Parts: sequence; C-alpha cells; structure tokens
Amino acid sequence: MLLDGLDVVIADVIGVGNLAIVAQYYNNSYHSIDKYLDMYYLFFAFMVSFRWQEHLAKMTSIWLFIWRVAGFLLFEVTKLRIFLFFAPNLFENFYLFYLIIKRYKPKWSIKTKKRLFIILFLLYMPKFFQEYLLHVMEAQPWTWFKTRYLASLL
Repeated sequence: MLLDGLDVVIADVIGVGNLAIVAQYYNNSYHSIDKYLDMYYLFFAFMVSFRWQEHLAKMTSIWLFIWRVAGFLLFEVTKLRIFLFFAPNLFENFYLFYLIIKRYKPKWSIKTKKRLFIILFLLYMPKFFQEYLLHVMEAQPWTWFKTRYLASLL
C-alpha cells in the first residue's frame, strides 16, 4: 500500500522520464497500470476479509471491493476517470480501519448499521476530496509539491 502511494515519486526518482520508450508507455498507461496493481494487492486483502468473524464488517468489505472493481472495469472500458471518482477505493480505508480496531480495541465491533454508516461516512470524507482532486480535477500532487517546495530547497 505504501508503494502504491509513492509510485509516482519512485518513478520520478529512478528517472523513468530518461528512458524514452518506458516513459512514453508509462505516461500513456499510468492510470491503468496503477489500477491493475491496486486490484492485485487489494484482492489479497479482499480474500483475508472473508475470514472476518463480524458479519456486518465482512459483508461491507465484500461490497466495497465489488464496488471498486466495478468502477475499475468501467474505467478500463471507457477510460473515463469519473468512474474512479464514483467508485472510490473506500475498501482499502475500511480494511485498514477494521484491522487497526481489531488490533488495538479487540472488544470493539461494528454491531449496528448506524455505527457502520458513521464509520463509512468518516472514512469517505477524506477519500472524496482525494478522488475528486485526482480523478475529476486531474491534479498531480507530486508534480505540484516537487515544483513548489522541493525546487526551493535545492
């Protein structure tokens, strides 16, 4: 998950832009490559969630993954990034939230739908802005950060 968050930074550091053939393929296919790799590692998390004992958490995890896969497939077919916005990767946030809660508050559980909706809402709010920034506004945060802050340090 950490590598997924830093993939653009890693590509910039190793100099993908210096390799013309790789750079052309990478720049033209970045979002598809990124989403395929996301689906790969998220699939393993998805499989782990089948072993969860709490039925409501397990079913939520399954449905969030299916929703993301649907958005990913629609994006792949149409190349319209708006599908990634409407089917955000809330699965990953929920998965991490659940594992952290189970590790540090093992007696706490998602017992009611009301509690579940509050959790999903709180997890969705930052994700909404992230997805809007990346897939609707098509912002490139690393490029902005690099040119704005790192250039001034060097």
